[in-house]
Amino acid sequence: MTLAKVVTQDKIEIVGDYKAVQVRTRTSIQEDGVEISANFHRYIIMPGDDYSSESTEVQAICGVVHTDEVKAAYAAYLEAQTSA
Repeated sequence: MTLAKVVTQDKIEIVGDYKAVQVRTRTSIQEDGVEISANFHRYIIMPGDDYSSESTEVQAICGVVHTDEVKAAYAAYLEAQTSA
């Protein structure tokens, strides 16, 4: 009997006005190659966040959608929220 834990990024989405990159990871527990359990976890990368430790695919997506204009708009939004 061999148990294995396999973690994959199975869904990457771009959502909202500020191009948040939402990443879903899937953790699968397998016994002799047959999945016996799985669960999901999501996290979000917002413009200006450090994504240097992410997979190359996520880094590439963030590099494209988190333009200087999007970062500036998001920073202005955050500033408006804190001063309100």
